[in-house]
Amino acid sequence: MTEPMDKHALPPASHDLVLRKSEGSPGHGEAGSYLYGHRDELEPGGFVEDWRILCRHTGILAGITLMGALAGVLLSIWQSPVYRARTALEIQNINEDFLNIKQVTPVSEGNSSTALTEIATQVRLLQSESLIKRVLTKLKDRFPEDPKVRTSRFSLWRKASLPETKPSDESGAAQAAARSLNARVSGLTRVVEASYDSTDPRFAAAFLNTLVQEFMDSNMEARLKSSEYTSQWLSRQLEDMRIKLEHSEDALQSYARSTGLIFTSEKTKISEEKLQQLQGELSKTQTDRITAQSRWEITAASPPDALPDFLNDSALRSLQEKLTELRRQHAELITIYTEKHNKVKQVEAQIALLEAALQKEQAAIVDRIRNDYKTALRREKLLSAAYRNQSRLVTDQDEKSIQYGILKREVDSNRETYQAMLQRVKEANIASAVRPSNVRIIDAAEPPEHPYKPNLPMNAAVGLLSGLCIGVAFVVTRGRADRTFRAPGEAQLWLNVPELQVIPTAVEESRRCLYTERCNKTTTLSLSRQQRDSGLPKRTSKQVDSPSVELVTWYRKASLIAESFRSLLTSILFSGSNGACPRVLVLTSAGPKEGKTMVASNLGIALAETKRKVLIIDGDLRKPRMHELFGLPNGRGLSSLLRDPQRALAKLSRIVQETNIPGLFVLTSGPLTESAADLLHSANLSGLLAKIKIEFDLVIIDTPPMLQMADARVLGRVADAIILVTRAGQTTRDAAEAATQRFTEDNTRVLGTVLNGWDPKETSHYDYRYQFYRYHH
Repeated sequence: MTEPMDKHALPPASHDLVLRKSEGSPGHGEAGSYLYGHRDELEPGGFVEDWRILCRHTGILAGITLMGALAGVLLSIWQSPVYRARTALEIQNINEDFLNIKQVTPVSEGNSSTALTEIATQVRLLQSESLIKRVLTKLKDRFPEDPKVRTSRFSLWRKASLPETKPSDESGAAQAAARSLNARVSGLTRVVEASYDSTDPRFAAAFLNTLVQEFMDSNMEARLKSSEYTSQWLSRQLEDMRIKLEHSEDALQSYARSTGLIFTSEKTKISEEKLQQLQGELSKTQTDRITAQSRWEITAASPPDALPDFLNDSALRSLQEKLTELRRQHAELITIYTEKHNKVKQVEAQIALLEAALQKEQAAIVDRIRNDYKTALRREKLLSAAYRNQSRLVTDQDEKSIQYGILKREVDSNRETYQAMLQRVKEANIASAVRPSNVRIIDAAEPPEHPYKPNLPMNAAVGLLSGLCIGVAFVVTRGRADRTFRAPGEAQLWLNVPELQVIPTAVEESRRCLYTERCNKTTTLSLSRQQRDSGLPKRTSKQVDSPSVELVTWYRKASLIAESFRSLLTSILFSGSNGACPRVLVLTSAGPKEGKTMVASNLGIALAETKRKVLIIDGDLRKPRMHELFGLPNGRGLSSLLRDPQRALAKLSRIVQETNIPGLFVLTSGPLTESAADLLHSANLSGLLAKIKIEFDLVIIDTPPMLQMADARVLGRVADAIILVTRAGQTTRDAAEAATQRFTEDNTRVLGTVLNGWDPKETSHYDYRYQFYRYHH
């Protein structure tokens, strides 16, 4: 017997320096798994996962991208050359103050004539179907056969395979031309840029120039028709208004004559003027009467000498002066003569005459004042009566003038309307004779010298970009739909069991040999000598150059795959507590052709290299392969032991065959049988394994796929642990989860998983292979 297992435990292989140890999952021992990269990079979905998918399928992505570019190039080749003619116009604002055009325009544009909305309206009119039809009609003589617009060889070929269809009218041609016409406003300006595409450069230029000319003519025609229509309409309305004015004037005059209303002006009647005159005279007469009455009352109440009229009368003053002088003379004569003296009597006679004349004059003044008062009073009464009579007359006429005013206002309104319409008719006649245009040609269209399309570089670039987008979508969608394990760490993430080791694909080993000196001719000769000395099955020189992957750990001890199996060995040896490890291991997989036999054989070789006594049992009783790998006979084996355990156990040492690899033994499957499941379910299986555990340090059982056969589950119940082998790109998560779930339900310990056939090139974000190469070389 060999020494205890813990004394022979190996340290991790050299490439463990770049592997990161993860904690073991509960319930599956203390063995850790080695995750390549960060855990967040292993999470399903997300940008990192999509990037990994793209990196794995760069060939498909490049192929689809190149196909897109090729499609763009072929499309350019099939297309007919299309020429684009260009022209530039300025849409100006019409001066509507010129000849009062604004006043005779039936529609008002307000402030929008200078706004972008007006420019946009003109652009839409430029692209109208009616205008395009006019252009095509004019060009029909110059271009009898309209060139096909935006056609290609492919479209012509497609039309040739379809029934011929012809447009029934000009609408089809106009619509096709409209699709080739493009017009837009150049920024915040009044400049409109128009372009037209055609396979004939001359037709493209002629179409644009004719379109612009027809656009200008149509604008002028529209304004001319509008002015003419306005003029005709105003003329009809003017005649109606003239007749209406005449009728209203006749009605006014007839009413004035019937009512006796006489006006000295348009707004004043004679009766009103007379009333105003009487009012003024009455007011003056009343003033005169009051003055005369005052004089009379003063005269009647005051002595004559105190009255102003007496004092201011020159005749009275003269008489008084003479009287005063005679009285002075009389006084002087009295002093000289007696009263009977002739001189005295003469003076007295003169005094008497003067006094009589003075009294007579005073009486005349009083009579005059009284007569003035009576005259003023009489005049006042007469004027008051006349004023009252005239007031009654004016009041009566005012009632009649209300209707007269209504008729007068109607006449005035009709006259004003008639005059305004007459002025507009004159302006409209002048405006209709003027044909203003608000379109100015900046650049006339010229026949283009070079085609506008197809643009080969642009189409190729668009095809390349489209192919890239389609390729990315296809690859990512396909990759996300792929539920197989692709990268290290995924099995542990999904199955929640440790990942014991990752086995690179043999293709990666072949690639590595191309860049190293370890696969030279010397190594090949050494391998041939080793094969001859070991007694293993003979292999050709080509097989030596590319050794069988099932025995690569023995043939190429320094290879990457061999080191991977040694690292797997280390994970198994460290899986138990206190240095103990499972001694009976069942290797199985969810499906066929996932590398169980390869892992079992190489793991057995790696264990034998540690000076342990190792037994590999070929538990696949239906399709055994171990005897072929090691060149052993299969006349007796596991099936023989299970059929006749009493006799077979006694001959166990002769049934178990030793290989030419030191320490490695193989128990082949034995003769094929149809009752393999019945043999495994027999009670002899436990006793057989107990006997084998006494003889060997470690037992590896290779079993068929567990989802298809129950053999692995039966053998797992009597083994110490299960190792589930998965193949990168083949084993699906669903199958692996189902296998793990069944083992869990069977209370069978799953030690971990082994990812087989991993190609580091497909998972470029892992730097495992590069760091291993730097260390391993």
